[in-house]
Amino acid sequence: MRITSKGQVTIPADIREKAGLLPNTEVEFEFDGKIVRIQHARSPKKQGRGARLVAHLRGRGDVTMSTDEIMALTRAD
Repeated sequence: MRITSKGQVTIPADIREKAGLLPNTEVEFEFDGKIVRIQHARSPKKQGRGARLVAHLRGRGDVTMSTDEIMALTRAD
């Protein structure tokens, strides 16, 4: 992994998912002299009820149907 000239790095998707780092998540960096840590910001912007609900439910679906099967149900007579 390489840091860009702007100081940017891509966090791998599996790590973002495990850490709950969704788009627009506020984060902080901590440096102890040897290790850099990224973590959720201590005082994130207050989310609305809908955003909290979506964040809570994200990744919890257990439907085994494909997208095409779900779309077929919405188009049923």
